[in-house]
Amino acid sequence: MRFEDVGPKAGSKKRPRRVGRGIAAGQGASCGLGMRGQKSRSGSGTRPGFEGGQMPLYRRLPKLKHFTVINRKEYITINVGDLASLPANTEVSLASLKEAKILNGNRGPLKILGNGELNVALNIKAAAFTTGARQKIEAAGGSCEII
Repeated sequence: MRFEDVGPKAGSKKRPRRVGRGIAAGQGASCGLGMRGQKSRSGSGTRPGFEGGQMPLYRRLPKLKHFTVINRKEYITINVGDLASLPANTEVSLASLKEAKILNGNRGPLKILGNGELNVALNIKAAAFTTGARQKIEAAGGSCEII
């Protein structure tokens, strides 16, 4: 057996369709592509995703609502009302809240939300504050420090 004797198995290769060779051949004249239009012309058709000039789906998608933000900033949150039980002039941070068992877990940086009332002056160190929380903390005589 020589290299030139090796070939495909009998019946595994079909001969290519010969188009445009007359009406008797079955694929004459328009070669099975129809009469007119872009898809009947020579050369390739349209590129994948082409919608006839309409704004294609892959360019419309980010404009639509309810798509998740990639690399979204996740905060562990606590309300101002939950801090009211702490003693006055306490340094409040994520570590101190874990020690006091007010928070558990470490799902990200600390963010203070403005729900509830605060009557105690606290020195709070957090990654973010809402405007309502900042106003309530400063009104009670405390301070807000972004870390």
